[in-house]
Amino acid sequence: MKPYWIKTHFIIKKLFPNLIWDIPNKEKKIYLTFDDGPTPEITQWVLAELEKHQVKATFFCIGKNIAAHPEIFNTIIEKGHSIGNHTYNHLNGWKTKTEHYIENSLLCENNISNLQSKICNLKSKLFRPPYGKITAAQAKELRQLGYKIIMWDVLSADFDQTISPEKCLENVLKNTQNGSIVVFHDSVKAYKNLKYVLPRALDYLTKNNYSFEKL
Repeated sequence: MKPYWIKTHFIIKKLFPNLIWDIPNKEKKIYLTFDDGPTPEITQWVLAELEKHQVKATFFCIGKNIAAHPEIFNTIIEKGHSIGNHTYNHLNGWKTKTEHYIENSLLCENNISNLQSKICNLKSKLFRPPYGKITAAQAKELRQLGYKIIMWDVLSADFDQTISPEKCLENVLKNTQNGSIVVFHDSVKAYKNLKYVLPRALDYLTKNNYSFEKL
């Protein structure tokens, strides 16, 4: 993992100790998450790989992608995975006024709620800020709206096209431990690394007696 990612993660974690970075346990449970979908073909491929290993995960979806591909979003839910809010337009919180950030997040929430109600009558209250960048004011308002803000302690960096698939896999395997929240992306940009890493990570972690939980 590149030093600037480690540095950014460390700084944000110190600034936001009330956000959820991992879920410590003694049972070797870990939490796989996928950001930026739903994406045609790629999200379906991810779902197929997870099903091969009987793994449940959490998908943080972009509102505009939900609107464009509701059938894929519905499939995520039908397969028993959790879903969360990733804003409607993948906003960088550090570059967005709080009022607009919250409005955009609520627009995504409306998409999620409308589609969920047709399937399971549940309302997602999980949120992950795109890029991991969120201000204290934005986080406070989202928590007041009932959201759990989910960060991570393992960043695969699958989206980084300057790193090799092998390095991406190393990022996951060397850093995952009991309670880890691991970030992947079911996006076009990440797919080159993801298609190499995900099957191998699932094989390795399963053989090493990790169990997988959704958030």
